[in-house]
Order: sequence, then structure tokens, then C-alpha cells
Amino acid sequence: MNAESVTSTALSNSVGRALEISLRGADELLPQDEWVRKLQRSEATGTPLRIKLGLDPTAPDIHIGHTVVLNKMRQLQDLGHRVIFLIGDFTTTIGDPSGRNSTRPPLTREQIEANAQTYYKQASLVLDPEKTEIRYNSEWSDPLGARGMIQLAAKYTVARMMERDDFNKRFKSGQSISVHEFLYPLMQGYDSVALKSDLELGGTDQKFNLLVGRHLQQEYGQEPQCILTMPLLEGLDGVEKMSKSKNNYIGISEDANTMFAKVLSISDDLMWRWYTLLSFQSLEQIAALKAEIEGGRNPKDAKVALAKEITTRFHSAAAADTAEQDFINRSKGGVPDEIPEVALSGAPLGIAQVLKQANLAPSTSEGNRLIDGGGVRIDSAVVSDKGLKLPAGSYVVQVGKRKFARVTLS
Repeated sequence: MNAESVTSTALSNSVGRALEISLRGADELLPQDEWVRKLQRSEATGTPLRIKLGLDPTAPDIHIGHTVVLNKMRQLQDLGHRVIFLIGDFTTTIGDPSGRNSTRPPLTREQIEANAQTYYKQASLVLDPEKTEIRYNSEWSDPLGARGMIQLAAKYTVARMMERDDFNKRFKSGQSISVHEFLYPLMQGYDSVALKSDLELGGTDQKFNLLVGRHLQQEYGQEPQCILTMPLLEGLDGVEKMSKSKNNYIGISEDANTMFAKVLSISDDLMWRWYTLLSFQSLEQIAALKAEIEGGRNPKDAKVALAKEITTRFHSAAAADTAEQDFINRSKGGVPDEIPEVALSGAPLGIAQVLKQANLAPSTSEGNRLIDGGGVRIDSAVVSDKGLKLPAGSYVVQVGKRKFARVTLS
């Protein structure tokens, strides 16, 4: 995918730059020619384009995998376009069937409202709040009513709906598909009608829903939106997409030290993909850094720079500096400056029980497993005896590379 293939007409510098930014790290931009025409019209009229991203508040927080599309929104926002952060409080009550092999249980209104309260606060760490329009799709979805819903459903066919990969697979395998699941892509598409969006962003798993939006806009006599899909970010393991259920994620609300250390844990190959999708450095700057690494510079330097950039974005430059020093201290076997203080009674207390009560292990059996693996230290000394009982006193207890507690036993 490249800007040169879009049109034989020479592009102005600003439109060419906007197209380059749009394509950075993208999976697909459809249709590219239409997007160029929209950019040219915007330049000629001085009217910002309306760029939409919808997220359903299905969980109380988001991880940096979600910020791939937010980063793209910010890049387009910095070009002067109007971004619309849409919270899908109505569509969440249906449940997005994307990528599902079974019906997704809808959340309660209380759960949705609780999750929605934190979404924009977290998204504001990436987007410019003063240039962001916040909307909730219940604004236009609730007033539709039964008559409006039936009229909307008449604008899309069952045959087209069954072209959707997850529906098709479930139907062929005899798995149930509830009728309300057909309504999800229709309602997401109707959001684009209500907002008159010029461009909608989403992950690659959202392509079908985004195309429904284009179709419905045409049905309602609007100029159809373009769609821009972004890859699903691989998690810390470099294999599976980032997901809390797979425990390969970095939450944007995690503390700075943990965030910094997690970024440093990724592979060198994955680092460059993260640079493209998560960094705000230009492609030219990234290419120059990559050339230095290929020329012999330590790859860790590039990884530290990425860790500091990401940690700074969600915390502060000072917090990133502190996290870097903390990581250096840990790498040298040192103890971080700030660790939890835990007071326990019942000395002498078995080491596995100490780990559990100090929240360094979820259970005594897991504590014993950690000891067997050589992952537990007391005052920097590795613990090898699961039968060890600690007498009264103060100890620095460490589990793995990142968990510490100063335990005082009485």
C-alpha cells in the first residue's frame, strides 16, 4: 500500500503528507482514491474531516493494544481534523459478535455505565481532549424505537450478513446465532449515519462492521465514509494479540515501573512493530534508529527509548526516568527505592505463607512453586527451602524480577 498508487494527479504537499500519515502501519485504507478526494476537498474548503472511532465499554480499562487506533486518531487530529470518540453504550447492550464462536453475553446497564466512566479519561492520555468530540450512541439508538429498528433492518439483507466470516462459520458448524447479533453491525453502521463520518477506524476484526457503515450511509443518501483498519497488536509474547485473558498485555493504568519493565521484555523483532504502531516518532527517525542498530548499536538502547516514550505518555517524563533507574537497580540485583511495606504477625511464619500474606503469590502452593523455580529471594539470597520459617524481624522479599515487599514480622 503506497501513496504513489492512489492517483495519477499530483498531490499537494499537505495532502501527500496526510495520506502518508494515514497509511502508516495501517492494514487497509478503503477506498484510497475516495480518501484522497476527501483530503483534497478539506484542503480546498478549510473544512476538517470527521473521523470516528467507536469503542464499546466492555471492561473497566484499556490496554496499549487499544491505543493503536487511538494513536492514528491523534495523528489525524494533529493534522487539524475533527475526531469523534464514540462510546458504544447502546451497542454494548447487544454484544459485539466479532470473532466470536458463540453468543456474547450482554453487560448490564450498571456495568456499562461504570466502564464508560473510565474510557474517555484513559483515551485522553492519547487524544487531545480539547479537539475531541465525545458522543454516546444511545443518543440516537434509543430514540429509534421498534419502528425505526425495523426500517433500519430493511436496508441490509440476510445474504449479505451471512457473508460475515464468524456468522458463516457458526452457521455451517451448527452453532447458534441469535437474531439480535445481526443488529450489532447494523447499529454500529447507523452510528456513521448519525455522525456523518468521513472516515471510521477500527481493528482488522471490525472490517465487516465498518463496511456496513459505508452501505448504510449510501442508503440514507450520504457520502459514504472511508474505512481505515489497523492491525491487532501482538502482546508481550510476540505471538497472540494483546489480551488480558492471555496475560500478555500492558494496561495503560499500570504503574510506571511495571509498564517500563514490560516494554523492555519484548523481543527485538517485536520492538520495531511496536515502534511503527505505538511510537509518535516519524518513520524517518525510526528508520535512522534501526540503521544504527543494524550498524552495531545495542538494540537495548532502542528498546529503552521506546519504553521511556510509552511510559512518559501514560505517566510523565519524570516517572519514566525513575522507572528506568529502578530497572537498572533491579538488573544489578538492587532494590527499588519504593516498595510496599507489609506488617505480618505470627512469627515464626512459613515462607510460602509470607508470600501469600504479602500479596507476592496468590496462594501458598503457588509460593512453593516459585521457590522450587528459584524465583524467591530474601535480602537478595535465593530461597531453596520450602520449609523455611522466618523469625521476627524485617526482610526484603523478592519474587521474580519485579515483585518486592519489605516485610516486618512480629
